[in-house]
Amino acid sequence: MVNDIDPNGDVCSVPGEQVWLEGRNVGDLLTVKGVSWGGFMAGFDLSHRNHNGTSGCQRTTYSSIVAQTVVDYIPHHNWFQYYPSTSNPKHLRPSGVEAIGQTMGVDGKTKDPANHQYDLEDFIAASKSGHMPAVSFLKLPAYQDAHAGYSDPLDEQEGVVRIVNFVQSRPEWKDTAIIIAYDDSDGWYDHAFVSPQHSSHDAEADQLDGPGQCGKAPAPLGVKGKPVNGRCGPGTRTPLLVLSPWARKNAIDHTLLTQSSVLRFIENNWLEGTRLGGGSFDADANDLDGLFDFKSTPDVTPLYLAPKDGSVLRDAPKTL
Repeated sequence: MVNDIDPNGDVCSVPGEQVWLEGRNVGDLLTVKGVSWGGFMAGFDLSHRNHNGTSGCQRTTYSSIVAQTVVDYIPHHNWFQYYPSTSNPKHLRPSGVEAIGQTMGVDGKTKDPANHQYDLEDFIAASKSGHMPAVSFLKLPAYQDAHAGYSDPLDEQEGVVRIVNFVQSRPEWKDTAIIIAYDDSDGWYDHAFVSPQHSSHDAEADQLDGPGQCGKAPAPLGVKGKPVNGRCGPGTRTPLLVLSPWARKNAIDHTLLTQSSVLRFIENNWLEGTRLGGGSFDADANDLDGLFDFKSTPDVTPLYLAPKDGSVLRDAPKTL
């Protein structure tokens, strides 16, 4: 799919052109395996009212950094909403905090209405109650998501530091890895060109400095055995950070990693190496192994930072 078409049926999607995606995603694999997981999107809880009085799909936050009032939830950022199997189009609430991350509701008999899709604050609530899912996908509110135009690194920093401080305060920290990834070739970081590793058969949609510049290798077979088009990449360099007691200290790994490397890490750790198939890039992505050190004794000492300026705090913040 090319461009920002909203997921089909999401009550916050723009009326008109909306789409479903066929095939399966990593959430489907985790559900089949019985691994607790969740997608946690800021602004997803339509019953919540922000301090400025906004609620529903129009929940907004004002940023003094960019001098804009920005909507919290953007439907086309919610990847799991594009698949019928992992969608919660009406933004239904979980049957209870103990059901967050689970397929079944609190009664253990009926499917939980949230279908693994929650608000970012539900991650905090579940973790505080001792129900942190094994695998969690977190998305900050739009004003903190570092997308140039309506977000800024200073706002992003506050959102990221808040979550990292919170996770470090939890007993699960000793067994946790936080992977911070970005999805766009624009943004506030430095850029470096990467030669295409995958060809494209959609010359107009995939361009470098002109149409037809992405190679002519055979297209992989995708969903229903059809050739996969529009797969030129990877694009220009974006950041990827690993924070963990098990991470290599002060290290930079020069292995070519992609977003699919994150999926591969999940598949290797929880799914016995099961791959998505259907032309997904997890099949040939490089592993994240070079970012970890599983031989040394992990340092579980939290490093708390002040969200505003990044300075080191002696103790955990009072508000997490």
